[in-house]
Amino acid sequence: MHVDMDAFFVAAELRTRPELKGKMVIVGHPEGRSVVLSASYEARARGVRSAMPMSTAQRICPAAVVIAPQHQLYQQISGQIMGIFHSITDTVEQLSVDEAFLDVSGSLRRLGTPLEIGAQIRARISAELGITASVGIASSKFVAKVASTRCKPNGMLLIEKSRTVEYLHTLPVEALWGVGEKTRQSLARLGIFTVADVAGTPLSTLQRALGVTGANLHALAWGIDPRPVTPAHQEKSIGAEETFAVDTHDDEILTRELLRLSHRVATRMRQGAFSGRTVALKVKYADFSTISRSRTLGAGTDNAATIYGAAVGLLQGLGPRSQAVRLIGVRMEKLEAVHDVPLQLELDPRDEHSRNAQAVGDAIAARFGSTKIGPARLLKPRDQP
Repeated sequence: MHVDMDAFFVAAELRTRPELKGKMVIVGHPEGRSVVLSASYEARARGVRSAMPMSTAQRICPAAVVIAPQHQLYQQISGQIMGIFHSITDTVEQLSVDEAFLDVSGSLRRLGTPLEIGAQIRARISAELGITASVGIASSKFVAKVASTRCKPNGMLLIEKSRTVEYLHTLPVEALWGVGEKTRQSLARLGIFTVADVAGTPLSTLQRALGVTGANLHALAWGIDPRPVTPAHQEKSIGAEETFAVDTHDDEILTRELLRLSHRVATRMRQGAFSGRTVALKVKYADFSTISRSRTLGAGTDNAATIYGAAVGLLQGLGPRSQAVRLIGVRMEKLEAVHDVPLQLELDPRDEHSRNAQAVGDAIAARFGSTKIGPARLLKPRDQP
């Protein structure tokens, strides 16, 4: 199965803003050079898409309601979603905060047919979380993904193994993994516009035109995808970054943003039960040149104060800047599961108090939903909107 939430960020927000249901809604920061993170299906009908520049989205859909994202809320709901999946089967491959592959072959005797299991998953997500999910069921990961995409929003589609090729050959070539705009144009020059066209084209022709990609597309066009569902995917890093509305030289703005990003990263690490040993800083200048610096700590941490201190040190280590900063980011690397490698207690009691306060904020958010608990330095002055 491929289970994917429908317009996840929007759906999460509408749980507490039901008056916006059925309206054009966009999740993202309305100012500057930010992009659309999620859009309701009503906004999508007007042409709004994820990753579209927010300025473009607001131009083509000026009546849309724009909501600033609450990443901590989305991570909290994501944990509940994955909990539902793991109650169905141990074989869960999480792809993002709101989607995963599930191998339910070992759950059939206990829970019923694939369609019955899919219905149970959708019903629980709706009843327990107040959002909707689309479920694709097939004999392979690729075809299950195709099925969930084709039944959106709030649907379920089973593609039986015996009818896989027949179904795939009704689809446009864009349905194949790996076919972006550039590949689509290359295939169009060969007169290939559908999955059936790919399947009917000699493998040697596809390989000459596209190399290894051609061979992969030919296999997918015949429904061949032997990859198993692979659980327990270990995140290699956790990071966050921000593009400024106006390029800046101001150290106060840069360090304040590093503080906010450090707290966002630390929250995600605690939610995933990770500690990290390497703090990485990313800086993109006005001319789009990018530099990265990193520092490995003596022990793993999930403390925002520790992450922030290292990030500020890396920024100061860059020395005088000849141009303004366009983007800044923080990332934790060399992650380890906390239950495998216990966190070392902080030597400075103030740092330990800071981490304890962050943990209390996590607990409050988990019980009462997204909160505005955070460092006082991140509060806006009264005269700012």
